[in-house]
Amino acid sequence: MEEAVALSEIENTDALCDAANEIRQFFCGNRVDSCSIINARSGRCGENCKWCAQSAHFHTGVEEYGNIDAEEALALARYNDSRGISRFSLVTSGRKVDKKDMPHFCDIYRQLARETNLYLCASMGLIDEEEMAMLRDAGVKRYHCNLESAPSFFPTLCTTHTTEDKIQTIRAAKKAGLTVCSGGIIGMGETMKQRIELAMTLRDLDVDSVPINILIPIPGTPLQDMPPISEDEAARTVALFRFILPDKYLRFAGGRARLSKQAERRILLGGMNGVLMGDMLTTIGNKIDEDRELFNSVGLTSDIH
Repeated sequence: MEEAVALSEIENTDALCDAANEIRQFFCGNRVDSCSIINARSGRCGENCKWCAQSAHFHTGVEEYGNIDAEEALALARYNDSRGISRFSLVTSGRKVDKKDMPHFCDIYRQLARETNLYLCASMGLIDEEEMAMLRDAGVKRYHCNLESAPSFFPTLCTTHTTEDKIQTIRAAKKAGLTVCSGGIIGMGETMKQRIELAMTLRDLDVDSVPINILIPIPGTPLQDMPPISEDEAARTVALFRFILPDKYLRFAGGRARLSKQAERRILLGGMNGVLMGDMLTTIGNKIDEDRELFNSVGLTSDIH
């Protein structure tokens, strides 16, 4: 922790990012790992996460609908597969998917496994090891459960579940033989030291992929007036994550659409080696063609086309 905090106090952002980029090149090479997600159930969530448009506690005007049907999920998956996206995930709102709904999603995953070349992921809340095994047997290889923020800060953002609930979910996924994707959101009022705390917690859990989101303040949520962090601060945060998690996928996720192209290039050459592509759950993301051009401009490679 002391070393990481000392790094965070280095004034020269380019020096910090260039060093992080050397670490990324050494451990991970120059390939960008791509993934895409679809909202497989939207809104009406009983949790009170202060950043989230889908919480029933807030009035955000988000679109609400029940479980996605297999035909729509397959069409979206085929599109992503055709563009060269590597990984694909169904994401559901709510604390967790009920056991009675799990067969529906497992049927979809079995169809996706048969008919696409995608590496399949799932994000279905605080489910247990038995439900993880159901997903695994249906073809899912990775489970997503963001810690969202440092354990010391998370209780100020959500009171309906805890960091420990999320950690138990991550451990259940690993016990079931799934790899894990877990990261968080920066810019929710936390300190840089708390971002370091989040990165170290993820390191200790030995997760495989770390999505880094930048808060998009959603009107109607308690964080709607949160001032945005600077592009320099975002770049420094990613660089520190690379020092702490040298061989993991650090994945550009929500919020990057508000960054300048210069900032995106600085972050891609400052430790980042993964990207969540297309539209996000409730906000508009970057377009696939634009991302391909961006990667080419900084000398990184991917399978997207």
